Amino acid sequence: MNSIRIVRRLPLCQWRSFSRCTVLNQEVAEAITPLTVPPPEGVDKPISPKIEKIVSEITNLNLLEVSELSQVLKRRLNLPDAPVMPVGGFAMAAPAAQEEEEAAPKAVKTSYTVKMTKFDDKQKVALIKEVKSLLEGYNLVQAKKFVESVPTVVKADISKDEAEKLKEALSKVGAVIEID
Repeated sequence: MNSIRIVRRLPLCQWRSFSRCTVLNQEVAEAITPLTVPPPEGVDKPISPKIEKIVSEITNLNLLEVSELSQVLKRRLNLPDAPVMPVGGFAMAAPAAQEEEEAAPKAVKTSYTVKMTKFDDKQKVALIKEVKSLLEGYNLVQAKKFVESVPTVVKADISKDEAEKLKEALSKVGAVIEID
């Protein structure tokens, strides 16, 4: 009874703060959950009823519905299409692939990679100037850093003629070039 008299005598601003505090205390009490002990190893972790319900509904779907569900989830979650890997298909497909390779002629290599493995220190300045002129978009500073970061790839996925021209031009100024 005394508490009611105290509340009646409180000014309106104090009453508001009092009610806010009681609401906050209730929210905090609801938010705090007691610590749960993790299950021992080898024992399945308990599953929430919500997850259990979803799993049971998905297991009752047929293949067409599963496919449709997968497409909808990919669209909503912006997931890329991942290639499906067969579980046991690789072991059985390997012998057939070897037979096909033997029957088919060897593929002709059409793209080459030019690598600079080393260079002559005496001709470093000439090599930097040559790299600047051969590689588009390189200034002198970039060409110097490129030459000093040897071994490095000069150009990749180029034709054989272009690779030979690059090798010849860079070999003249003291670079050791490999074509892969």
